[in-house]
Amino acid sequence: MSTPEALPLTPVGSCCTPLTQDVLTADDAASMALAFKALGDPTRLRLLSIVAASGGDEACVCDLTEPIGLSQPTVSHHLKILMDAGYLTRSKRGTWAYYALVPGSLDRVAALLATATASRA
Repeated sequence: MSTPEALPLTPVGSCCTPLTQDVLTADDAASMALAFKALGDPTRLRLLSIVAASGGDEACVCDLTEPIGLSQPTVSHHLKILMDAGYLTRSKRGTWAYYALVPGSLDRVAALLATATASRA
């Protein structure tokens, strides 16, 4: 049986690299938590991807219920959460609502994730 190799000692306070370069303010943390919470549901991720991939850069709620397999009120609830988090906008035409991805809305989340990944590399 071989003797385990001793691990090098790390000076106190230098064991971990920070996830980001800047510390989030309380308001930024609350905003980001809302953004991540909205993305934390598989149905909302699917809706966001369908809207983002839609021709004409928008999708009618009438076209979202079938691919998701949920009722229109349930789909509308999920879309409202995505709107409240700043990912989608809504325009109403007649009785139907059309949803579009807010330009740059995914950039902030992507930047935070990229920073966290880069600091771990």
